[in-house]
Amino acid sequence: MELIHSLLDFLLHLDRYLDTWANEYGVLLYGILFLIVFTETGLIVMPLLPGDSLLFAAGALAARPTNDLSVWVIIPLLIGAALLGDNVNYFVGKFLGNKIKMRERILFFKREYISETEKFYAKHGGRTVIIARFIPIVRTIAPFVAGAGSMEYGRYIRFCIVGAIVWVVSISMLGYFLGNIPFVQKNFEFVVFGIVGISVVPMIVEALKRKMGRAAV
Repeated sequence: MELIHSLLDFLLHLDRYLDTWANEYGVLLYGILFLIVFTETGLIVMPLLPGDSLLFAAGALAARPTNDLSVWVIIPLLIGAALLGDNVNYFVGKFLGNKIKMRERILFFKREYISETEKFYAKHGGRTVIIARFIPIVRTIAPFVAGAGSMEYGRYIRFCIVGAIVWVVSISMLGYFLGNIPFVQKNFEFVVFGIVGISVVPMIVEALKRKMGRAAV
């Protein structure tokens, strides 16, 4: 419970945490941001880190004249972190994919998950990789499943690069231009809920489609 409480506090008050870290560590904060994004995208067991709200808060922090952080450093740095994480995740999935197919499950991955995801990739194509980038938890799982499934790396990495660029640039710049508006600063936790809410809309829509599809059969 203590861990969940701490994670929730970190998520809801990211702007304060980053501001404190910027004052304490200066440019070393770049490394902290890199590690958080890499961990969320690269370690399959860490899908709950706040990627979207972190990018927004980092962009907002870079807009403040009171610190030395630059959004033009943050953007390429975190694109690199996301791509490195995705590649680690993809190749771990590639390594474990056959083992999962030979066994019923490894950790919380079942053989059927890979089969279902392969069908989803076949239906929606590589754009699934880009869409997954904007959905919490899914963006951590998607590279692993792409590697464990049958998506060829050359095709995967093209969409992965596009997704990383669009994700980091769009949300960081949104924070850069909007994050220091007084209303946003005073209600940052609601902004975080809004970002997360918008991010999970595609999952809700897909779940409703499946439920309606089953009901129609």
